[in-house]
Amino acid sequence: MSPAARRTRLSIAATSAAIAALVLVGCSSTVTGTPEPSAGAPTSTPESGVDLNTLLIDPSSFPAPYDALVLPQQAISQAAPDLSGIPAGAEVSPAGCKPADQDFGPTGTAMIVGTDNDSRSTISIELTAVDEPLSARKEQLEQCAEVTATKSGATSTVTSTLTPAPPIDADDTLAVRQTVASGAGGDAVTQSMLTLMAQIDDVRVSATFMSFGSGTPDAMTLDELFTAAVQKVGQS
Repeated sequence: MSPAARRTRLSIAATSAAIAALVLVGCSSTVTGTPEPSAGAPTSTPESGVDLNTLLIDPSSFPAPYDALVLPQQAISQAAPDLSGIPAGAEVSPAGCKPADQDFGPTGTAMIVGTDNDSRSTISIELTAVDEPLSARKEQLEQCAEVTATKSGATSTVTSTLTPAPPIDADDTLAVRQTVASGAGGDAVTQSMLTLMAQIDDVRVSATFMSFGSGTPDAMTLDELFTAAVQKVGQS
C-alpha cells in the first residue's frame, strides 16, 4: 500500500471513530473545476444575536441506529471541512473552488452528528452564520463540478452534482451529491455525501449524509432531520 493511500485509510478510520468521541479527523482531498473568487469569512454571529447552539435539533430527534451528539467547538473546526470534502489548509485546484472560510467560534457554527456505527455512516446537521446568499455557493458548485485538493502528500478528487432542491419554507435551498475519491486500484477509497442546504436570513442549515463506498444514502432520514432543523431555525 502506498504511503498516501495508507494515510487516507488511517484518516478515514480515525474520522469514523472520532465522531463518536467528539473529535473528528479530516481527510485530504483533490478538487477540479472552474475558478471562482473566494468569498470572505462569514459573520461570527447571526444578526439576530441568537446562539446557534440553541437552534440545533435535539439528539433525540435522530432515530435508531444513529447515535447523536452535539459537537464541542474544538471538534467542529475538524469536522466541518470533511462535509465539503476539502480539508482545511489543503491546496485546491482551481483555487477559486475552495469553500468560503468559516468562523468556528462559539457563535459562528454549531453542529450535531448522528453516527451509525455498524455502517460507519453519519448524518450531520450544521448551522452556520453567513454573510452571502446560498446562491453564491450554488454558483461555485456549478463551476467547480470536479476539484482536486492536496494536503500532506495525499490527493483526492471531489466531484459535485447538483440535484433538485428540497421543497421547504426558506429563503433559498439546494441539494448536492459529492464523492471524494483517492488512491488507485486496491488502495482506492471513496467517500460519498448527499447534502441538503437551506438559508433563512443569515443562518445556513446543512444536512449531510456521509458514508464510505457507493451504498445508497439514507435519504429519508436525512430529509426528516433536515426538515426539522430548518423548521426550528425558521421558528426562532
